[in-house]
Amino acid sequence: MGEKITGIARDTLRFLLEASASTSPREFAGLLRAERGIITEVILVPGTESSERGALLRLHMMPLMHTAGTAHSHSTPNLEPSQEDLEMFSQTGSVHIIAGPPYTEKSWKCYDSKGNPRPLKVIDIEFKEEYFE
Repeated sequence: MGEKITGIARDTLRFLLEASASTSPREFAGLLRAERGIITEVILVPGTESSERGALLRLHMMPLMHTAGTAHSHSTPNLEPSQEDLEMFSQTGSVHIIAGPPYTEKSWKCYDSKGNPRPLKVIDIEFKEEYFE
């Protein structure tokens, strides 16, 4: 199944929130990658389509790597997963983040692959070159 994900790097969360804010009112979407149980990257997938009503990840364009889950934004403060979100969650990893306005460190939620809320710690880490090897 893969490693247990316990946290997200603060800089990675900030990137996700900034990307979500900059694309608003269109939704942002990406894949999450983890190292040693900590989400450290948001991967942008070629061919991703984005609109005010949703974002569509082209999973067949997904890079050949293990992903921890997905991240996407909603254009409203409602951070509950839609039926389409739940379908995506069931196909792509165990950690799924939804961010919404005002796109701050308090305006996001994390879910498991079934759409149940799950804890995810925000961790201050210093990125080093070996972290990305």
